[in-house]
Amino acid sequence: MDVASTASASGGGRWYTGMSADNIKGLVLALSSSLFIGASFIIKKKGLKKAASSGVRAGVGGYSYLYEPLWWVGMITMIVGEVANFAAYAFAPAILVTPLGALSIIISAVLAHVMLREKLHIFGILGCVLCVVGSTTIVLHAPPEREIESVTEVWDLATEPAFMCYAAVVIAIVVILVYRFVPLYGQTHVMVYIGVCSLVGSISVMSVKALGIALKLTFSGTNQLTYPQTWAFTLVVISCVITQMNYLNKALDTFNTAVVSPIYYTMFTSLTILASVIMFKDWDRQNPTQIVTEMCGFVTILSGTFLLHKTKDMADGGLSTSSSFRLPTSSSARFSKQTDNDGEGIPLSSSESFRSPH
Repeated sequence: MDVASTASASGGGRWYTGMSADNIKGLVLALSSSLFIGASFIIKKKGLKKAASSGVRAGVGGYSYLYEPLWWVGMITMIVGEVANFAAYAFAPAILVTPLGALSIIISAVLAHVMLREKLHIFGILGCVLCVVGSTTIVLHAPPEREIESVTEVWDLATEPAFMCYAAVVIAIVVILVYRFVPLYGQTHVMVYIGVCSLVGSISVMSVKALGIALKLTFSGTNQLTYPQTWAFTLVVISCVITQMNYLNKALDTFNTAVVSPIYYTMFTSLTILASVIMFKDWDRQNPTQIVTEMCGFVTILSGTFLLHKTKDMADGGLSTSSSFRLPTSSSARFSKQTDNDGEGIPLSSSESFRSPH
């Protein structure tokens, strides 16, 4: 009885500790992060559309958006959101902060409907919900982060054979996507651009975590800036973020925001968790029930992504057939440019029925 009382008291102590002032700060920062990031998708797309009217679209390799002030407002908004998200991890555990990132999907979808007049079928909304539920399930059942005392410990984890193999596979796939699939299918299949962003993003998050640990230890009095590993992780972060932003801009400029946001979130979250499992050996500290629950969450994500792919078919009255699933790349790219200039929502894959004007 005393043991139970002690356990109950201990559980109560953990609950009140979880609702401490620092955790509330982390919660507020995470919520504000989702708001800023969700809004940044819409602001950046409005900037991309405005830039496309007077220059070459980002979706076909143009960089005229760099001269558009509205795009920079969106970029600054996203940076503010990312900084808030980074700061949230300094106050609250990842199990509290990470799932709240799903709110950015809802925010961007609502703002896209209001500001960009992009329509999403009811089953697309269900797909978004499934993506959010699946991602949240994975994150909520993920193990707690391990304690790390030095950035060199993270470097040792990153240079172990398992993670080195993962990084090599990611780099190989990204190179194939960029040089083989982007020129052929970048304008017709959203998974190409989003695949690059998500794969590179899983590496960048591991580096961001390492850099965050280094900064946190430095601010607490243990200087990590003298270690070359800190600067190596910094270079990886910079190169990965630049790559992510480039291909995310292409995806936003080419496809419907309400479709890009949830797919990017689910792929990015799934690959990031996979990278974390490999690098930090998270599953070694979990029981089979937790692992199975995470896998169920992943299946839920796949179901939501499938519904998002089929949403446009339903919205267009199911006109798409296997014989009209794909147009030649050159003509589909031209047709994509015409519909995008008209301000129409861009579907997931290029077909004549998909891109027929309203």
